[in-house]
Amino acid sequence: MNREQSPPKKAMILAAGFGTRLWPLTIGRTKPAIPFLNRPLIGETIDYLRRYGITDLIINLHHEPGSVRDQIGDGSRFGVRIEYSLEEPVILGTAGALDAVRERLMEGTFVVINGKILTDIDLAAALATHRRERAIATLVLRRNERREQFREVLLDEQGHLQGFGAFPDPAASRGGEIPLMFTGIHLMEPEIFEWVPVGVPSDSVRDVYPRVLNAGQTIAGHVASGRWDELSTLARYHSISLAYLQVEGKDSICGDRCQIDPTAKVERSILWSDVTIGADAVVHDCILGDGVTIPPGAYFQGAVIVPARIVPPGSAPEKSLSGEIIGENLVVPFLE
Repeated sequence: MNREQSPPKKAMILAAGFGTRLWPLTIGRTKPAIPFLNRPLIGETIDYLRRYGITDLIINLHHEPGSVRDQIGDGSRFGVRIEYSLEEPVILGTAGALDAVRERLMEGTFVVINGKILTDIDLAAALATHRRERAIATLVLRRNERREQFREVLLDEQGHLQGFGAFPDPAASRGGEIPLMFTGIHLMEPEIFEWVPVGVPSDSVRDVYPRVLNAGQTIAGHVASGRWDELSTLARYHSISLAYLQVEGKDSICGDRCQIDPTAKVERSILWSDVTIGADAVVHDCILGDGVTIPPGAYFQGAVIVPARIVPPGSAPEKSLSGEIIGENLVVPFLE
């Protein structure tokens, strides 16, 4: 198996998911298109890849595809070139997404990365592991110190993938070996396509990697350090946003054209664009979507608030948190 020594130039960003656990923030937009510190979240992933010289990107789309295209365009303002892969009528899964563009990924090592993460993990170090182990694929891993609900990744003594275990038990956090978790970053060789099903939805972890291992091929695990955050739930989106704001010495953030009465109190909150907050209102630990109006004297804490007018009847996904209509807004509590 021939391995290039030059760094990868191509990457696929997975951005087709529905973002059900981020509902109602994903009404009208896909998860990687939600604002993070007043820029689209997927822009962070694009910047990360560009820092490693990866400038040819493919982004797969399914749910609300225009929300990414409208903000990212052809990638020129980010210093990259972007092609889109629109998945219709059904979403194809993490491996099916690769199958749909396999002819564009045949030139050498490429990166696959989830479009909902923030990281400064050393990708060059992961590539060095990938080259050294002559792997068909390398999963970038990290230690799950807090035993969050990410499936455990099992490696052998050589650091090669054995399989995937159960979700960790948070009660075991005070002792025992720290489990490994997958970061959503893969390095792959074109040979991987020998095991990617053709023309059907499929998943890399469930459908492809077991077949590669059964064929006796090497999938490496690179255990990385560094910052890594995944914005997959409302609580994560809120807490991670606040953590980044605190580094900048800020408590809250507002998007464009917000109007906040001088007597209102806004604390530990993320306000998107065109938000209006009336006199003596209190907003604490909240996320306010585009176009929200908080009436004078109102009090909200620990909730996501979006205008009720944008919520189609019966649109709440099965995995989403429930909310209620209060005045002109849908209010979804997400913090106890």
